[in-house]
Amino acid sequence: MAEGQRDFLRAWEDFRFVVDEYRELDDERVLVLLHVSGRGKTSGLELEGLRTQNATLWHVRDGKVTRLVAYFDRNRAFADLGLKE
Repeated sequence: MAEGQRDFLRAWEDFRFVVDEYRELDDERVLVLLHVSGRGKTSGLELEGLRTQNATLWHVRDGKVTRLVAYFDRNRAFADLGLKE
């Protein structure tokens, strides 16, 4: 898995996750709304222009992450959690 992640990251310049908002859902869950940015080294594709809208749901207990759920579609996260945008 780590090697696959390294291969993916090698294809990009300045790839990063940019946080748009943190939402504390309860004592153990935080929803992080984010998008990605970066530029393809070969294609020159700018991810910022694609307006990606992702989310991650962090489960935290006693200061440790116990579960992490990644959503490539922010609307799916809202639907799964019964939230409105």
